[in-house]
Amino acid sequence: MKTKLCSKLCLTIAAALLALTAFAYGQDDVKKAADDTGKATDTAAKKTAHATKTAAVKTGDATATAAKDTGKATKTAAKDTGKATAKAADKTADATKTAGKDTGKGVAKGAKAVGKGVKTGADKTADAAK
Repeated sequence: MKTKLCSKLCLTIAAALLALTAFAYGQDDVKKAADDTGKATDTAAKKTAHATKTAAVKTGDATATAAKDTGKATKTAAKDTGKATAKAADKTADATKTAGKDTGKGVAKGAKAVGKGVKTGADKTADAAK
């Protein structure tokens, strides 16, 4: 019986050592997988950072170009508006001058008509007074 018990105990110890050895090897695999994952994550982060930086530079360049183009278009529009305003002012001045002349002629005709009416009225008044 002692031999049987000793054999069982030896087998149990051997099984425990075998399980412990397998567990230790398993731990090495887990550590290696974790290291590989860390390296892959680091590489992906670096690539993402580089792509983000490149995109930011390109966006900045495009924004600067758009700002320059907008500035040029605004300057051109301002010049065109200035020219159109000057032409409109000239036309307004011409129309005002013509209207002033026409008004002067109308006032002169009206003054003559009023003057004739006043003279006629004065003559009638003088005749009536005699």
